[in-house]
Amino acid sequence: MSYRRLEDPEEYPLHQIRPAHPQTFSGAPVYPVNSSEREPVRTAGDDMPFPGKRFGRAYRTRVFLSYAPDWVLCIGLSAAFFALDKVPGFKREFSLTDTSQTVSVRFAVHERVPDWLLYVIFAAAPLTLMPIINLILLRSLWDWHSSWLGWLLSCSITGAITQFSKITVGRPRPDLIDRCQPISGAVDPPLGLSTVAICTQTDVGILRDGWRSFPSGHSSLSFAGLGFLSFYLAGKLHLFDERGHTVKAWISLVPLSGAALVAISRTMDYRHHWQDVLTGSTLGIVVAYFGYRQYYPPLSSQICHLPYPPRVHRGGQALPTHHSRPSEAQALSSGPPDSLSMRPRMPEPRYSDRHSIGDEEMGRPSVTRDTDPSKDDLRHP
Repeated sequence: MSYRRLEDPEEYPLHQIRPAHPQTFSGAPVYPVNSSEREPVRTAGDDMPFPGKRFGRAYRTRVFLSYAPDWVLCIGLSAAFFALDKVPGFKREFSLTDTSQTVSVRFAVHERVPDWLLYVIFAAAPLTLMPIINLILLRSLWDWHSSWLGWLLSCSITGAITQFSKITVGRPRPDLIDRCQPISGAVDPPLGLSTVAICTQTDVGILRDGWRSFPSGHSSLSFAGLGFLSFYLAGKLHLFDERGHTVKAWISLVPLSGAALVAISRTMDYRHHWQDVLTGSTLGIVVAYFGYRQYYPPLSSQICHLPYPPRVHRGGQALPTHHSRPSEAQALSSGPPDSLSMRPRMPEPRYSDRHSIGDEEMGRPSVTRDTDPSKDDLRHP
């Protein structure tokens, strides 16, 4: 029994892809069922289409050019995240007589999670761990490319939305008054609230950041980066394979736990209100799943450990954006060559008595009776 060498990444039959069990990643060969030759089945991880040696340089170039706009767009959104940080933005009015810890908390000079540590947590950690996981389980450069691009998409969208919201909403931080350092003897006007005009703070960065409370950037970015890593782990481990493994669940949730700790630290430093943290965390995890699904199948899929194939055919034609691939259920409807489908099907009786169902469920051979009404005259003259 032999298989022809596949020339297009979309020609992989599902029954030749490694089954959805973590133990199959050990490197043991997978054999077709009912095969006397015992020839290993070719797996998708062995022939990932980019940038495999068996594909020519022209095809690899077409794949690279087809994804170049994705990289450029994501990098542009990331640049916008840093550029918008210098925009003055909208500044809401505030009350100097606030006693509910809304704007009257002391400014914390040292943060529990400073900016440099945030970049290590949401960027350096996933970008380092995902290639290591790929090296252990798949050894696929195409999976490496898909994981990094999906992560970059998640973080760039999250960062752009977060920064745009900060400069337009202009919600004061809990430590705004201490940042502002109002002039001596300043009070709220009789009919209104105080503005930035009463501030004497000389550090423009500290003062400008005082109106960047909503949403929490630490929370959104940590959940975007580490949330994508959690989905990546869940896919590689087949978390939702309906077998219930506690270890796989804990491993997949570790990155999300780290993101939650980062978010909680923002309230401990009185940098954000709890609404800011909750909104930022929700934004990050939602966009992380959105970015993950752009390049990977659902976590309930039997091939969720594999990225989607390239959008360029072997022949050089790009897949249309509106094209929908056949669903996994339709692909499986043809039936993988398992032991049940290889058995000869026994002819079913045309008429069967309903009592035979109980015999089959009890393990006894069913007794069928001919109940054709047209033959009643023959049995009962």
